[in-house]
Amino acid sequence: MTFKEIIAKLPYAKPFLFVDEILEVNENGISGTYTFDKNHDFYKGHFKNNPVTPGVILTESMAQIGLVSFGIYLMNESGESIDEIQIALTSSEIDFYKPIFPGEKVIVKSQKEYFRFNKLKCKVEMFNLNEELVCRGKIAGMIATKKLK
Repeated sequence: MTFKEIIAKLPYAKPFLFVDEILEVNENGISGTYTFDKNHDFYKGHFKNNPVTPGVILTESMAQIGLVSFGIYLMNESGESIDEIQIALTSSEIDFYKPIFPGEKVIVKSQKEYFRFNKLKCKVEMFNLNEELVCRGKIAGMIATKKLK
């Protein structure tokens, strides 16, 4: 499965797609990038005259790259025929260290803690382009596939 095929299987579309590219993936982890578009609606009201990316959006980007994209890869590697993926976030615990401003690009790195019974739990980290840690934590979710008829 190519990196572009993984992204194509994501159950998101713009403006709620927070994955630009997958840099690498294997059975233990994944990394990818996203650049936060200056025109996203959430910047209009998130701190007047000094917009900052909301933590929930940073968490969402971490989940889309570090959990859902990774889960698609793992399900495919296990031989599962994936037509459509469904995921339910079961837990997240993220600590935030630095802000991300409109137009900034981030790198998300995720490392598998476990993947069993279609539940995936990962350690995730987000870095800015200066390689400074933006946030880190753990995200878990249940992954299911839906076969189209």
